[in-house]
Amino acid sequence: MILIYLFAYVFTILPSSGRYGITVTPGLNLPFIMSAISHSILPALSIILVSVGAWLISMRSLTVSVLGEDYLLYAEAKGLKKRRIFMRYLFRNTLLPQVTSLSMSLGSIASGSLLLEQIYDYPGMGSLLFDAFEYRDYNVMHGIFLLTTIGVLGAVTIIDLLYPLIDPRIRYGGK
Repeated sequence: MILIYLFAYVFTILPSSGRYGITVTPGLNLPFIMSAISHSILPALSIILVSVGAWLISMRSLTVSVLGEDYLLYAEAKGLKKRRIFMRYLFRNTLLPQVTSLSMSLGSIASGSLLLEQIYDYPGMGSLLFDAFEYRDYNVMHGIFLLTTIGVLGAVTIIDLLYPLIDPRIRYGGK
């Protein structure tokens, strides 16, 4: 609500609701694309600000805990440059817990986006879900829950499959 107040009413930079402006014709043209982008900035910014805040606090606490490790002191005593120590040792060892945290928070991000659609009057699955609640349309509710669950599980699976690329010590199946 603060973002809507600031960017839509105080500074009048961005629209407060809707998917695109009422004066543009939907299609593959520049005015429609620009209108759709400007209407999606506030909802996206809301999701990002909430997610990034918790992520930054978590990243800081992980970094502080890893800074006291002996292998970092050893790398510094060897005379390695600070950038190399950061990229090779510190960043690599704090990245995996952050990726795990991302995969665990995908469900709350998905549910938050369903709620944000109502706040920003952005038509989508959230609006459809609230209409289904209002009319007690259980089949639509089940379908939305199923699609959301499949989407979150698919994203978590992809993140899990990316683990060996992030940390070579992790291998799936066999040698």
